Amino acid sequence: MKIATLYKLYTKFFFIDIDTRNIRQNTLFFALKGANFNGNEFAEKAIKLGAYYAVVDEEKYKTHENIILVDDVLKTLQQLAHHHRKKLNIPIIGLTGSNGKTTTKELIQLILSKKYKTIATKGNLNNHIGVPLTLLSMTPEHELGVIEMGANHQKEIEFLCTICEPDFGYITNFGKAHLEGFRGFKGVIKGKSELYTFLKENSKIAFVNTKDLIQVEKAKDIKSIYFNVDDLRFLEVNPFVRLTYKNTNIQSNLIGTYNYPNIEAAITIGEYFKVSKKAIKEAIESYTPTNNRSQIIKTKKNTLILDAYNANPSSMSAALENFATLEAKHKVIILGDMFELGKDSLQEHQKIVNLANSLDFKYQYFVGENFYQTNTAKTQFKTYEDLEEYLKQHPLIHQTILVKGSRGMRLERVVPFMK
Repeated sequence: MKIATLYKLYTKFFFIDIDTRNIRQNTLFFALKGANFNGNEFAEKAIKLGAYYAVVDEEKYKTHENIILVDDVLKTLQQLAHHHRKKLNIPIIGLTGSNGKTTTKELIQLILSKKYKTIATKGNLNNHIGVPLTLLSMTPEHELGVIEMGANHQKEIEFLCTICEPDFGYITNFGKAHLEGFRGFKGVIKGKSELYTFLKENSKIAFVNTKDLIQVEKAKDIKSIYFNVDDLRFLEVNPFVRLTYKNTNIQSNLIGTYNYPNIEAAITIGEYFKVSKKAIKEAIESYTPTNNRSQIIKTKKNTLILDAYNANPSSMSAALENFATLEAKHKVIILGDMFELGKDSLQEHQKIVNLANSLDFKYQYFVGENFYQTNTAKTQFKTYEDLEEYLKQHPLIHQTILVKGSRGMRLERVVPFMK
Protein backbone atom coordinates (compact mmCIF):
# COMPACT_ATOMS: atom_id res chain seq x y z
CA MET A 1 0.00 0.00 0.00
CA LYS A 2 1.27 3.48 -0.88
CA ILE A 3 1.96 5.91 1.96
CA ALA A 4 -0.57 8.39 0.56
CA THR A 5 -3.29 5.74 0.73
CA LEU A 6 -2.29 4.70 4.25
CA TYR A 7 -2.27 8.36 5.23
CA LYS A 8 -5.92 8.70 4.24
CA LEU A 9 -6.76 5.88 6.65
CA TYR A 10 -4.73 7.51 9.42
CA THR A 11 -6.37 10.92 9.02
CA LYS A 12 -9.84 9.53 9.63
CA PHE A 13 -9.10 9.35 13.36
CA PHE A 14 -5.42 10.38 13.90
CA PHE A 15 -4.77 7.40 16.20
CA ILE A 16 -1.65 5.21 16.11
CA ASP A 17 -0.96 2.33 18.52
CA ILE A 18 1.85 -0.22 18.81
CA ASP A 19 0.73 -2.10 21.93
CA THR A 20 -2.50 -4.10 22.18
CA ARG A 21 -2.48 -3.61 25.96
CA ASN A 22 -3.35 0.05 25.39
CA ILE A 23 -5.33 -0.18 22.16
CA ARG A 24 -7.78 2.59 21.27
CA GLN A 25 -10.92 2.32 19.20
CA ASN A 26 -10.46 3.20 15.51
CA THR A 27 -6.68 3.25 15.79
CA LEU A 28 -4.10 2.16 13.24
CA PHE A 29 -2.08 -0.64 14.82
CA PHE A 30 1.55 -1.02 13.71
CA ALA A 31 2.93 -4.49 14.41
CA LEU A 32 6.49 -3.57 15.37
CA LYS A 33 9.11 -6.17 16.20
CA GLY A 34 11.54 -6.21 19.10
CA ALA A 35 14.31 -8.42 20.41
CA ASN A 36 11.83 -10.53 22.36
CA PHE A 37 8.51 -10.03 20.57
CA ASN A 38 6.88 -10.01 17.15
CA GLY A 39 4.05 -7.53 16.85
CA ASN A 40 2.71 -9.35 13.80
CA GLU A 41 1.39 -11.99 16.16
CA PHE A 42 -0.95 -9.43 17.75
CA ALA A 43 -2.42 -7.91 14.58
CA GLU A 44 -5.60 -9.98 14.61
CA LYS A 45 -6.06 -9.29 18.33
CA ALA A 46 -5.72 -5.56 17.64
CA ILE A 47 -8.54 -5.72 15.11
CA LYS A 48 -10.75 -7.60 17.57
CA LEU A 49 -10.02 -4.97 20.23
CA GLY A 50 -11.20 -2.19 17.95
CA ALA A 51 -8.30 -1.18 15.71
CA TYR A 52 -9.45 0.29 12.40
CA TYR A 53 -6.59 -1.37 10.53
CA ALA A 54 -3.42 -3.27 11.45
CA VAL A 55 -0.12 -3.04 9.57
CA VAL A 56 2.07 -6.17 9.34
CA ASP A 57 5.14 -7.25 7.38
CA GLU A 58 4.76 -11.04 7.42
CA GLU A 59 2.26 -12.44 4.94
CA LYS A 60 1.05 -15.29 7.16
CA TYR A 61 -0.43 -12.74 9.59
CA LYS A 62 -2.63 -11.11 6.96
CA THR A 63 -5.67 -13.02 8.18
CA HIS A 64 -8.25 -10.25 7.97
CA GLU A 65 -9.35 -7.81 5.28
CA ASN A 66 -8.36 -4.89 7.52
CA ILE A 67 -4.81 -6.16 7.99
CA ILE A 68 -2.40 -4.37 5.65
CA LEU A 69 0.79 -6.08 4.45
CA VAL A 70 3.90 -3.92 3.91
CA ASP A 71 7.58 -4.67 3.39
CA ASP A 72 8.72 -3.28 6.73
CA VAL A 73 6.41 -2.04 9.51
CA LEU A 74 8.97 0.23 11.18
CA LYS A 75 10.01 1.91 7.94
CA THR A 76 6.36 2.36 7.04
CA LEU A 77 5.68 4.01 10.40
CA GLN A 78 8.62 6.37 9.85
CA GLN A 79 7.53 7.17 6.29
CA LEU A 80 3.98 7.85 7.43
CA ALA A 81 5.27 10.18 10.14
CA HIS A 82 7.41 12.08 7.63
CA HIS A 83 4.47 12.33 5.22
CA HIS A 84 2.38 13.73 8.06
CA ARG A 85 5.13 16.21 8.94
CA LYS A 86 4.96 17.53 5.38
CA LYS A 87 1.22 18.10 5.81
CA LEU A 88 1.56 19.82 9.19
CA ASN A 89 1.68 23.57 8.82
CA ILE A 90 3.19 24.27 12.25
CA PRO A 91 6.64 25.15 13.61
CA ILE A 92 8.50 22.25 15.19
CA ILE A 93 11.31 22.69 17.71
CA GLY A 94 13.87 19.88 17.69
CA LEU A 95 15.77 19.27 20.90
CA THR A 96 18.79 17.12 21.67
CA GLY A 97 21.84 17.12 23.96
CA SER A 98 23.67 14.94 26.46
CA ASN A 99 21.88 16.10 29.62
CA GLY A 100 18.68 17.94 30.48
CA LYS A 101 16.73 17.18 27.30
CA THR A 102 13.55 15.99 28.97
CA THR A 103 13.46 18.71 31.64
CA THR A 104 14.07 21.42 29.04
CA LYS A 105 11.46 19.94 26.71
CA GLU A 106 8.85 19.89 29.44
CA LEU A 107 9.60 23.48 30.48
CA ILE A 108 9.36 24.63 26.86
CA GLN A 109 6.04 22.84 26.40
CA LEU A 110 4.59 24.32 29.60
CA ILE A 111 5.58 27.84 28.59
CA LEU A 112 4.41 27.60 24.98
CA SER A 113 1.16 25.94 26.07
CA LYS A 114 0.27 29.15 27.87
CA LYS A 115 -0.34 30.74 24.47
CA TYR A 116 -0.49 27.96 21.88
CA LYS A 117 -1.99 24.50 21.45
CA THR A 118 1.34 22.72 21.94
CA ILE A 119 2.28 19.06 21.84
CA ALA A 120 5.61 17.51 22.81
CA THR A 121 7.37 14.18 23.14
CA LYS A 122 5.86 12.12 25.93
CA GLY A 123 8.38 11.04 28.55
CA ASN A 124 11.60 10.12 26.79
CA LEU A 125 10.10 8.57 23.63
CA ASN A 126 12.89 10.19 21.66
CA ASN A 127 14.24 7.47 19.37
CA HIS A 128 13.52 6.08 15.88
CA ILE A 129 10.13 4.86 17.13
CA GLY A 130 9.27 7.60 19.61
CA VAL A 131 9.87 10.49 17.21
CA PRO A 132 7.48 9.10 14.56
CA LEU A 133 4.86 8.40 17.24
CA THR A 134 5.19 11.95 18.55
CA LEU A 135 4.70 13.38 15.07
CA LEU A 136 1.69 11.15 14.46
CA SER A 137 0.11 12.36 17.71
CA MET A 138 -0.10 15.85 16.21
CA THR A 139 -3.43 16.84 14.73
CA PRO A 140 -4.66 19.87 12.74
CA GLU A 141 -5.63 21.62 15.98
CA HIS A 142 -2.02 21.85 17.19
CA GLU A 143 -0.07 25.08 16.67
CA LEU A 144 3.43 24.11 17.87
CA GLY A 145 5.39 20.90 18.30
CA VAL A 146 8.39 20.12 20.51
CA ILE A 147 10.29 16.96 19.64
CA GLU A 148 13.04 15.49 21.79
CA MET A 149 15.68 13.50 19.90
CA GLY A 150 17.99 11.06 21.63
CA ALA A 151 20.96 9.18 20.23
CA ASN A 152 23.85 6.96 21.26
CA HIS A 153 25.52 6.70 17.85
CA GLN A 154 26.43 9.09 15.07
CA LYS A 155 23.93 9.55 12.22
CA GLU A 156 20.93 8.96 14.54
CA ILE A 157 20.15 12.67 15.02
CA GLU A 158 20.64 13.16 11.29
CA PHE A 159 18.07 10.44 10.59
CA LEU A 160 15.56 11.78 13.11
CA CYS A 161 15.87 15.24 11.60
CA THR A 162 14.95 13.86 8.18
CA ILE A 163 11.73 12.51 9.72
CA CYS A 164 10.61 15.51 11.78
CA GLU A 165 12.25 18.34 9.80
CA PRO A 166 12.55 20.84 12.69
CA ASP A 167 12.19 24.56 11.99
CA PHE A 168 14.10 25.37 15.18
CA GLY A 169 16.77 23.45 17.08
CA TYR A 170 18.39 23.53 20.48
CA ILE A 171 21.24 21.41 21.86
CA THR A 172 21.21 21.48 25.66
CA ASN A 173 24.90 20.60 26.01
CA PHE A 174 27.67 18.25 24.95
CA GLY A 175 28.53 15.83 27.74
CA LYS A 176 30.27 12.53 28.31
CA ALA A 177 27.23 10.38 27.57
CA HIS A 178 27.14 7.23 25.42
CA LEU A 179 30.90 7.45 24.89
CA GLU A 180 31.01 3.86 23.72
CA GLY A 181 28.52 4.38 20.88
CA PHE A 182 29.83 7.81 19.91
CA ARG A 183 33.47 6.64 20.22
CA GLY A 184 34.56 9.34 22.59
CA PHE A 185 33.67 12.92 23.50
CA LYS A 186 34.56 14.28 20.06
CA GLY A 187 32.11 11.77 18.64
CA VAL A 188 29.43 13.09 21.00
CA ILE A 189 29.97 16.62 19.69
CA LYS A 190 29.88 15.43 16.09
CA GLY A 191 26.76 13.32 16.63
CA LYS A 192 24.73 15.97 18.47
CA SER A 193 25.84 18.63 15.97
CA GLU A 194 24.01 16.76 13.23
CA LEU A 195 21.05 18.88 14.34
CA TYR A 196 23.04 22.01 13.47
CA THR A 197 23.92 20.52 10.10
CA PHE A 198 20.25 20.01 9.30
CA LEU A 199 19.35 23.54 10.39
CA LYS A 200 22.14 25.04 8.30
CA GLU A 201 21.37 23.03 5.17
CA ASN A 202 17.67 23.88 5.38
CA SER A 203 18.01 27.55 6.41
CA LYS A 204 16.37 26.98 9.79
CA ILE A 205 17.06 28.58 13.19
CA ALA A 206 19.14 27.49 16.18
CA PHE A 207 18.72 28.61 19.78
CA VAL A 208 22.23 28.97 21.25
CA ASN A 209 23.45 29.26 24.83
CA THR A 210 26.23 31.85 24.64
CA LYS A 211 27.85 30.43 27.78
CA ASP A 212 28.50 27.15 25.96
CA LEU A 213 31.48 27.81 23.73
CA ILE A 214 31.00 24.57 21.81
CA GLN A 215 27.46 25.62 20.88
CA VAL A 216 28.65 29.05 19.82
CA GLU A 217 31.39 27.58 17.63
CA LYS A 218 29.28 24.88 16.03
CA ALA A 219 26.35 27.22 15.30
CA LYS A 220 28.37 30.15 13.97
CA ASP A 221 27.21 29.70 10.35
CA ILE A 222 23.54 29.17 11.25
CA LYS A 223 20.83 31.75 11.72
CA SER A 224 20.68 31.80 15.52
CA ILE A 225 18.74 33.19 18.44
CA TYR A 226 21.27 33.68 21.24
CA PHE A 227 20.43 33.52 24.94
CA ASN A 228 20.30 37.19 25.81
CA VAL A 229 17.13 37.59 27.83
CA ASP A 230 16.80 41.07 29.29
CA ASP A 231 16.68 41.22 33.07
CA LEU A 232 17.16 37.46 33.60
CA ARG A 233 19.48 36.66 36.47
CA PHE A 234 20.32 33.60 38.54
CA LEU A 235 19.88 34.24 42.28
CA GLU A 236 20.55 31.05 44.22
CA VAL A 237 19.99 27.34 44.55
CA ASN A 238 19.28 25.93 48.00
CA PRO A 239 18.07 23.45 47.08
CA PHE A 240 15.82 24.86 44.30
CA VAL A 241 16.85 27.25 41.56
CA ARG A 242 15.61 30.79 42.15
CA LEU A 243 15.98 33.56 39.60
CA THR A 244 14.71 36.99 38.75
CA TYR A 245 13.13 37.73 35.38
CA LYS A 246 12.05 41.24 34.42
CA ASN A 247 12.00 42.36 38.05
CA THR A 248 9.94 39.33 39.09
CA ASN A 249 11.27 36.53 41.27
CA ILE A 250 10.71 32.99 40.01
CA GLN A 251 10.94 30.10 42.47
CA SER A 252 11.37 26.87 40.54
CA ASN A 253 11.03 23.30 41.80
CA LEU A 254 14.27 22.30 40.08
CA ILE A 255 17.40 21.56 42.07
CA GLY A 256 20.94 22.23 40.95
CA THR A 257 22.70 25.07 39.18
CA TYR A 258 22.84 22.74 36.17
CA ASN A 259 19.11 23.31 35.71
CA TYR A 260 19.48 27.07 35.29
CA PRO A 261 20.47 26.78 31.57
CA ASN A 262 17.39 24.58 31.03
CA ILE A 263 15.18 27.31 32.48
CA GLU A 264 17.04 29.98 30.52
CA ALA A 265 16.49 28.06 27.28
CA ALA A 266 12.78 27.71 27.94
CA ILE A 267 12.45 31.42 28.72
CA THR A 268 14.42 32.36 25.58
CA ILE A 269 12.15 30.22 23.42
CA GLY A 270 9.05 31.50 25.20
CA GLU A 271 10.11 35.09 24.55
CA TYR A 272 10.76 34.33 20.89
CA PHE A 273 7.20 33.07 20.56
CA LYS A 274 5.91 36.10 22.49
CA VAL A 275 4.65 34.38 25.62
CA SER A 276 4.00 36.91 28.39
CA LYS A 277 6.20 37.37 31.46
CA LYS A 278 3.35 36.36 33.74
CA ALA A 279 2.68 33.18 31.77
CA ILE A 280 6.38 32.25 31.73
CA LYS A 281 6.61 32.66 35.51
CA GLU A 282 3.46 30.58 36.07
CA ALA A 283 4.72 27.81 33.79
CA ILE A 284 8.15 27.51 35.41
CA GLU A 285 6.79 27.58 38.95
CA SER A 286 4.18 24.94 38.12
CA TYR A 287 6.73 22.37 36.94
CA THR A 288 7.71 19.61 39.36
CA PRO A 289 10.08 16.88 38.12
CA THR A 290 8.90 13.29 38.28
CA ASN A 291 10.06 9.83 37.19
CA ASN A 292 13.23 9.76 39.35
CA ARG A 293 14.59 12.97 37.80
CA SER A 294 16.03 15.22 40.52
CA GLN A 295 13.07 14.57 42.79
CA ILE A 296 13.22 15.66 46.40
CA ILE A 297 11.56 13.11 48.66
CA LYS A 298 11.12 13.86 52.35
CA THR A 299 10.49 10.87 54.57
CA LYS A 300 10.12 10.62 58.36
CA LYS A 301 13.79 9.73 58.63
CA ASN A 302 15.62 11.36 55.70
CA THR A 303 15.60 13.79 52.80
CA LEU A 304 16.43 12.24 49.43
CA ILE A 305 17.47 13.83 46.18
CA LEU A 306 16.47 11.04 43.83
CA ASP A 307 18.18 11.42 40.47
CA ALA A 308 18.17 7.80 39.43
CA TYR A 309 16.72 8.08 35.94
CA ASN A 310 20.11 8.17 34.26
CA ALA A 311 23.74 9.17 34.70
CA ASN A 312 26.93 9.89 32.79
CA PRO A 313 30.24 11.47 33.87
CA SER A 314 29.05 15.00 33.07
CA SER A 315 25.74 14.81 34.89
CA MET A 316 27.26 12.86 37.80
CA SER A 317 29.97 15.49 38.33
CA ALA A 318 27.43 18.31 38.17
CA ALA A 319 25.15 16.55 40.66
CA LEU A 320 28.00 15.99 43.13
CA GLU A 321 29.29 19.54 42.90
CA ASN A 322 25.80 20.93 43.38
CA PHE A 323 25.08 18.58 46.29
CA ALA A 324 28.25 19.74 48.01
CA THR A 325 26.97 23.34 48.03
CA LEU A 326 23.61 22.52 49.65
CA GLU A 327 23.04 23.48 53.26
CA ALA A 328 22.58 20.23 55.15
CA LYS A 329 24.09 18.94 58.38
CA HIS A 330 24.81 15.38 57.20
CA LYS A 331 25.17 14.55 53.52
CA VAL A 332 25.33 11.05 52.06
CA ILE A 333 25.88 9.91 48.46
CA ILE A 334 24.71 6.64 46.93
CA LEU A 335 26.11 6.39 43.42
CA GLY A 336 25.50 3.63 40.89
CA ASP A 337 27.44 2.64 37.80
CA MET A 338 27.35 4.75 34.63
CA PHE A 339 26.80 2.68 31.49
CA GLU A 340 27.84 2.87 27.82
CA LEU A 341 31.26 4.39 28.48
CA GLY A 342 33.25 1.74 26.62
CA LYS A 343 37.03 1.78 27.07
CA ASP A 344 36.79 4.95 29.18
CA SER A 345 34.55 3.33 31.77
CA LEU A 346 37.00 2.57 34.59
CA GLN A 347 38.80 5.88 34.14
CA GLU A 348 35.55 7.88 34.27
CA HIS A 349 34.30 6.00 37.33
CA GLN A 350 37.62 6.64 39.06
CA LYS A 351 37.29 10.37 38.32
CA ILE A 352 33.89 10.39 40.00
CA VAL A 353 35.31 8.62 43.06
CA ASN A 354 38.16 11.14 43.20
CA LEU A 355 35.72 14.04 42.94
CA ALA A 356 33.51 12.58 45.68
CA ASN A 357 36.53 12.14 47.95
CA SER A 358 37.41 15.80 47.51
CA LEU A 359 33.98 16.92 48.72
CA ASP A 360 32.52 16.96 52.20
CA PHE A 361 30.13 14.01 52.50
CA LYS A 362 29.52 12.04 55.70
CA TYR A 363 29.07 8.69 53.95
CA GLN A 364 29.86 7.58 50.40
CA TYR A 365 28.35 4.43 48.93
CA PHE A 366 29.32 3.22 45.45
CA VAL A 367 27.49 0.33 43.83
CA GLY A 368 28.05 -1.64 40.62
CA GLU A 369 30.80 -3.62 38.95
CA ASN A 370 32.54 -0.51 37.59
CA PHE A 371 32.66 1.41 40.85
CA TYR A 372 33.69 -1.80 42.60
CA GLN A 373 36.94 -1.80 40.56
CA THR A 374 37.94 1.74 41.51
CA ASN A 375 40.52 2.71 44.11
CA THR A 376 39.98 4.81 47.24
CA ALA A 377 36.19 4.53 47.14
CA LYS A 378 34.91 4.72 50.73
CA THR A 379 32.30 1.93 50.70
CA GLN A 380 31.87 -0.28 47.63
CA PHE A 381 29.22 -2.83 46.71
CA LYS A 382 29.51 -5.05 43.69
CA THR A 383 25.74 -5.51 43.32
CA TYR A 384 22.63 -3.61 44.31
CA GLU A 385 21.62 -6.55 46.50
CA ASP A 386 24.83 -6.11 48.52
CA LEU A 387 23.97 -2.44 49.06
CA GLU A 388 20.42 -3.31 50.08
CA GLU A 389 21.59 -5.82 52.66
CA TYR A 390 24.00 -3.25 54.09
CA LEU A 391 21.30 -0.59 54.37
CA LYS A 392 19.04 -3.02 56.21
CA GLN A 393 21.76 -3.58 58.80
CA HIS A 394 22.99 0.04 58.87
CA PRO A 395 19.92 2.23 58.35
CA LEU A 396 20.38 5.89 57.46
CA ILE A 397 18.62 8.32 59.80
CA HIS A 398 18.41 12.13 59.66
CA GLN A 399 20.54 12.35 56.53
CA THR A 400 20.31 14.28 53.27
CA ILE A 401 21.01 11.71 50.58
CA LEU A 402 21.87 12.02 46.89
CA VAL A 403 20.93 8.90 44.91
CA LYS A 404 22.20 8.84 41.33
CA GLY A 405 23.03 6.17 38.76
CA SER A 406 22.27 4.92 35.27
CA ARG A 407 18.79 3.65 34.51
CA GLY A 408 19.94 0.04 34.48
CA MET A 409 21.00 0.30 38.13
CA ARG A 410 17.41 1.13 39.23
CA LEU A 411 18.64 2.87 42.36
CA GLU A 412 15.15 4.12 43.17
CA ARG A 413 14.85 0.74 44.87
CA VAL A 414 16.65 2.23 47.90
CA VAL A 415 13.78 4.60 48.70
CA PRO A 416 11.82 2.14 50.88
CA PHE A 417 14.88 1.75 53.11
CA MET A 418 15.01 5.51 53.78
CA LYS A 419 11.53 5.87 55.26
